[in-house]
Amino acid sequence: MKRIYILLLLLISIITSAQDSTQMKSQVRHSIDELIDFVKIPNDALNADDIDANLIWLRNKFNERGFNTSILETENLPLFFAALPMDDSKPTILFYMHLDGQSVDASKWDQPDPYETVLKSNAGGEWKNESFDDLDDDINYEWRLFGRSTSDDKGPIIMFLNAMDLLKKDNIDIPFNIKVILDSEEEKSSAPLPNAVKKYLELLKSDFLVINDGPVHVSGKPTVIYGCRGITTLSLTTYGPVKPQHSGHYGNYAPNPGFQLAHMLATMKDKEGRVLIPGYYDGIILDDATSAVLRSVPDDEKTIAKNLQFKTAEKVGSYYQEALQYPSLNIRGMGSGWIGEQARTIVPATATAELDLRLVPESDGSRLKSLIKKHIENEGYFITGIVPTQEQRMEHDKIITVMEGPVTDAFRTDLNNPYGNFLVSTLEDKMKEEVVQIRIMGGTVPIAPFINELKIPAFIVPMVNPDNNQHSPNENLKIRQIAYGIEVFYALLSTKLN
Repeated sequence: MKRIYILLLLLISIITSAQDSTQMKSQVRHSIDELIDFVKIPNDALNADDIDANLIWLRNKFNERGFNTSILETENLPLFFAALPMDDSKPTILFYMHLDGQSVDASKWDQPDPYETVLKSNAGGEWKNESFDDLDDDINYEWRLFGRSTSDDKGPIIMFLNAMDLLKKDNIDIPFNIKVILDSEEEKSSAPLPNAVKKYLELLKSDFLVINDGPVHVSGKPTVIYGCRGITTLSLTTYGPVKPQHSGHYGNYAPNPGFQLAHMLATMKDKEGRVLIPGYYDGIILDDATSAVLRSVPDDEKTIAKNLQFKTAEKVGSYYQEALQYPSLNIRGMGSGWIGEQARTIVPATATAELDLRLVPESDGSRLKSLIKKHIENEGYFITGIVPTQEQRMEHDKIITVMEGPVTDAFRTDLNNPYGNFLVSTLEDKMKEEVVQIRIMGGTVPIAPFINELKIPAFIVPMVNPDNNQHSPNENLKIRQIAYGIEVFYALLSTKLN
């Protein structure tokens, strides 16, 4: 009798598991159709009409799921807000994602229209177009959806909506209040966000913030990230003759701005990539406990070097995760005169370097920019914020125009935060594997205003595949990650806090 009872339980478990699998596949299939429809709406943050069309689509989709929705006006493009009816006895999660996407150059994509999603398989390193009809009978989770914002960041929005569908089908009493804020200018630094958070402070009030943006760790394991670096920029322009001059007539005589700029930039770092500007790394201390967490991240540094095709990494940190704990100083672009087939035998009139500085919580972006400008002055340059006048050019040997970009702050939540512990334990229980915990990621998500104003901890729980080509041509989302994202949202919203 006992044996029959055990077999019956096993049979029930198998049937339930099969039903769950079928239900998930059905939801994933629905998610694909919904994502195709969403991606079809262009979402370039530089085009206000694009954003308006996306807001209308989102309002309809969230309203269908029982959310109350609002379009929050800002000093530029509006934000999208949604919330389920509130219960004061429950803690509140605020989810942040963004609806805008990078601009596209259709000529660089391997499909006619980046906003018309294409389904592809990969065999032997070659991508092959597949028919969406082939997903009706079964779903190949290794196939991918190619289109702008499939991964960054429309995919996670669709995963969230479809997780809500499953929670409703299963009659789950969600143990949280849910609020969602969708940014419409994330891809252009979210300039209106700080003032908007202050304006809508009461509406956004929550216990903790979960950001669903960016890829999971390259290992593919579930990932929780406790912070992200901030960013600011500088544009530096040096000057030679007022107009380009014949290099035969004036080479060896007219000052060359390209060499001036190269010499000046070379003084900022040593040969192993460490910034030489005094005070640049001040305040950063990595104790043994922090180092242990950093080393627990399963990075394969040989694979990173092979994929990026360089022999030796810079020495700001002794390994990849350690390097991310320090502010960076990066030349993101340089130009002077003409190059390639357009190269001319001239002494250029100007040379320009575009710098970006990735920030950590210990570093203030405005302070670092001041340190750089002081260093430039110490190298003998007269600094101006505009194109120099004739009088200035005749008075100073070395002139540089410095243009400063805005500062987006870094953030970092304590690794022992109880809400972080909840996220990690829930993911480990659901996914049955160890969660990769990253202290701070290299990229920037502009959500510091939420932390500064709402005074709440924040965590990044990424959903998409690490090789998704975000911001680039042929951006894609692996179907397996759609299922993963739905499972993650479902698990988080069906599990009570300890």
